[in-house]
Amino acid sequence: MINHVPVIGMPGAILLLIYAIVRKSEEMKRVTFGIVVLLAIMTIGVYLTGQAAEDMVKKLPGVTEAAIGRHEDIADLSLILIEGLGVLALAGLFFMHRSGSIPRWLVLIVLVLSLITAVIVGYTANLGGEIRHSEIRGPGSGFLVR
Repeated sequence: MINHVPVIGMPGAILLLIYAIVRKSEEMKRVTFGIVVLLAIMTIGVYLTGQAAEDMVKKLPGVTEAAIGRHEDIADLSLILIEGLGVLALAGLFFMHRSGSIPRWLVLIVLVLSLITAVIVGYTANLGGEIRHSEIRGPGSGFLVR
């Protein structure tokens, strides 16, 4: 279940950040940046469970090394993106602590990178689903072209 945290958390954080921008709420920006930091921390745990999950499923019928490899490769990118966002969000919280607000440029960078990250995390989840769910596999499977 922990592997769903970044998949659900990123879109949630994006919606909160958009709300904070529209409402011009520094408090909501702070809350959202805190959530992004928590997502970054929790995603480390998600990533670290990957090897144990692989060990459990790789001998099951229909599971291929190729599918696992595709998922692992994009999971690495997802981790880098989420951890980078966590660092940026932490920097934003530091700015807020020092000056009372998060710079607009940083809020916009976090928003854009969050959108990109949410797509990559969703793709990672889709590839992970393809490992065991044959109903989403097949020619041209995955919601992005490979």
